[in-house]
Amino acid sequence: MINTTLKASNSIQTSENALKKPLLGVNIDHVATLRQARGVSYPSPLAAALVCEQAGADGITIHLREDRRHIQDADVYEIAEQLTTRMNLEIAATAEMLEIARQVKPYWVCLVPEKRAELTTEGGLDVAGQVAWLTDYVSKLQAVGIKVSLFIDPEDTQIAAAVSCGADAIELHTGAYAEAGLAGNIDKINDELARIKQAVQTAQHADPKLLVNAGHGLTRDNVHAIAQIDGIYELNIGHALIADAVFVGLEQAVIMMKSAMRQNA
Repeated sequence: MINTTLKASNSIQTSENALKKPLLGVNIDHVATLRQARGVSYPSPLAAALVCEQAGADGITIHLREDRRHIQDADVYEIAEQLTTRMNLEIAATAEMLEIARQVKPYWVCLVPEKRAELTTEGGLDVAGQVAWLTDYVSKLQAVGIKVSLFIDPEDTQIAAAVSCGADAIELHTGAYAEAGLAGNIDKINDELARIKQAVQTAQHADPKLLVNAGHGLTRDNVHAIAQIDGIYELNIGHALIADAVFVGLEQAVIMMKSAMRQNA
């Protein structure tokens, strides 16, 4: 039976965030991807979550997809029971996922778009195109004490729509910035950084209480510039960090990512 009482530690802000340094949320989906590749019971996403917490992660992100390609329902309940930080449960805004979230009561729910054929989330949620539905969805989550974030592209129309929906936070999609780095396109990197910085400012002006997170495609090589943007509350990082863990171990991968975020700070 899931513990429906939010852990007291979840409401405590860390000293790092008090110093306006972004928190690190670690996405452990790809630990489950490795497990599902063989259909066995290992490696354990729960064990990974606990290692990440001990190494300094400020929260754990998991995405329960409709196709259940990595994280499974049992993982969600098991991890929610044992985390000492905050769970950020990524879901699509469907009736099925609403029921699961309202049972689990994670500290955060982040609403994301989903396509069955995609390798990973390809873009932000079109909040502006479904304001009525998402406003109702957000309120149903908040009614049971869940804070809600919307994963959006860094665009003014989407930010305004997220505020209109009553979201507690937005998570800015950094995929275009990351892809520009992989392509070695310096002009595009700078353009995307400017776009993200402007989006943070727009969000703060629209609603000073709105938290602004960011994530997607962030690595030790590109995270620092994003981490230095004033107003970013938390960065959610998964694939690159788990990839690093293949070579250095999960604990060290978390430590190295936090160091990359802080370098020359």
